[in-house]
Amino acid sequence: MKRICSLLLVFIVFPLFVYAQTLDERLKEIDAYAGTVMTTWKGPGMAIAIIKDDKVVSAKGYGLRELGKPEPVDENTVFAIASNSKAFTTAAISILVDEKKLGWDDKVSKYLPDFRMYDPWVTSELTVRDLVTHRVGLDTFSGDLLWYEATYSPDEVLGRVQHLKPVSSFRTRYGYQNLMFIAAGQIVERVSGKSWSAFVKERILLPLGMNRTTTTIKDLQDNAAMPHNESGGTLRVLQRGNVDGAYAAAGLNSSVADLSRWVRLQLGRGKFEGKQIFSEQRSWEMWQPYLAMPISEGASKTNPSRHFNTVGMGWFLYDYQGRKVINHSGGLDGMLSYTVLVPEENLGLVVLTNSESPAFAVMMNKIVDVFLNAPKRDWNAEAVERAKRINAAANEEIKKADTARVPGTKPSLSLANYSGTYSDKLYGNTTVTEENGKLVLRFGPSPNFVADLEHWHYDTFQIKWRPSVAYNFPRGFVTFTIDKSGKTDDLRIDQPNNDFWFYEFELKRTK
Repeated sequence: MKRICSLLLVFIVFPLFVYAQTLDERLKEIDAYAGTVMTTWKGPGMAIAIIKDDKVVSAKGYGLRELGKPEPVDENTVFAIASNSKAFTTAAISILVDEKKLGWDDKVSKYLPDFRMYDPWVTSELTVRDLVTHRVGLDTFSGDLLWYEATYSPDEVLGRVQHLKPVSSFRTRYGYQNLMFIAAGQIVERVSGKSWSAFVKERILLPLGMNRTTTTIKDLQDNAAMPHNESGGTLRVLQRGNVDGAYAAAGLNSSVADLSRWVRLQLGRGKFEGKQIFSEQRSWEMWQPYLAMPISEGASKTNPSRHFNTVGMGWFLYDYQGRKVINHSGGLDGMLSYTVLVPEENLGLVVLTNSESPAFAVMMNKIVDVFLNAPKRDWNAEAVERAKRINAAANEEIKKADTARVPGTKPSLSLANYSGTYSDKLYGNTTVTEENGKLVLRFGPSPNFVADLEHWHYDTFQIKWRPSVAYNFPRGFVTFTIDKSGKTDDLRIDQPNNDFWFYEFELKRTK
C-alpha cells in the first residue's frame, strides 16, 4: 500500500514539475516558430499573446507596424480585430440579459419594428438569438457590400436587408452573417439608450482596463499598425478601412496586451479580477452549439481529431485533441487575426497580423499544438504548399479565360452609349462614364470603388480596379446587355472573390 501511495505521489507531483520546467521551453519553441513564419511570409508585422491559468505568460510583437518604416510591433501595437468584435457584441447583449432588459429569444421586431427580412414570416419569427448564430437563411457574407467601404449608416444598411433573397430555409443551414450582427448592435442601442460604442466602452473595455482599444479608426492612438496586402501586384501599405457602418460586427481595434484581459474575462466565465462583467450562465450560453456546421471529408483528413464544428453566440466551437476549442477569426483588408480559448486547459491566445498571409492561422495552430502536446506538425510548410496549389489553380482559371476570349471583336456601341446610371434596389446606384477615351465604373455608396473598364470581347469589359480599392480582387468582368432598341439595359458584374457577392446586384439602367 505504501509503495502504491508513493507511486501515486510521483505521478501527481511529476507532471507539475515537468510543466514548470517546460513552460519556458514551450514559449521558446513558439517564439522560434514565429520567426520562421515571419521570414516565410515576409511579415510585415505580428503580435502574439498567450494566457495560461489566468496569467499572461507571453505577450510579444514581431516585425514592423508599417512596411518601409522602422517602428516595431510590440504588445501594445493596435490592429484591427474585425470579426473578433462579434463576441463583444454578444457579451454586451449578455449584460443586458443579466439585467433582464431583454431575452435571447425575444423577437427582433420588439426592438427594431421597422426591420424587414425578405420573407415576412421570417421577419415575424426572428429572435435576438437568431441574429448572432448565423442561421437566418442568408448566404455567407450576403449583403456585405452594403457596409464594406460604403457610406451607409447601420440603419440604412438594415433598411436594405429586405431585398436580400435567402438561399436556405430559416434556421436550417449555416450562413455567416455580418448584417445580422449590425442588427444585434442596434438592439443594444435601443435597449440601453446608448450607442453600441459607448455601451461597449463603459461596460466592457473600461472595467477590463482595455485603454488602448477603440471602436473606430477615428479614435486610434499612437503605436497602431498599418494594413498591407498585394492588391497592387506587390505588398503595399493600405489605407485603414472605415467600417463604422458595421461596428457591432467588425469595428474594434486592439492590442494583444488589451485582448489578454478580454481572454482572461472569457476564461474566467465573465469575471475579471473580482469584477463580474457578465454571469457564468451567460458565458455558458455563448459557448453552446446552436447550429452544426458540416466537416468535409478533406477537412477531416487534415484534422482527424476534429469530430464536430458548430456555431455559438459570437464564437465558433470545435473539438481538437479531445478538448473543446472556442474561437473566432477576424479579417479586414490587410489585417487577419485569431482569438482562441481552450477552457479545459485554462488556455487562451491572441494572434494579430497586418498582412493577408496565412501567418495568423499557422501560429494559432502551432500554439494550440504546443500546449496540448499534440503530435508534431509543420503547419507553416503545409500553408506554403497550400498557397502553391491555390496559385496554380488561379493561374489555370486565367488561362481558361484567356482561351475563351474571342479575338477581333468590338463593342456593339460607341463608348459614350454605355455611359449611364445603373441602379439596384438592394445596393443603390453605380455609374459608367466615358473619360479620356475609356469607360470608368463608380459605385455610388462606395466612393473608393472605382475601376477602369478595358474591352475584352463583344460587350464584356475587364475590370481594372484603381489603387483606391484595397481588396485584392482577382480578374473580373463587366457585361452590358443591349435591349431591342439598341441601348444598354442590364449591367452584370462577374467579379470572383471570397467575400463580396456582386452577383446579388440586379443593376438596371435608370438614366
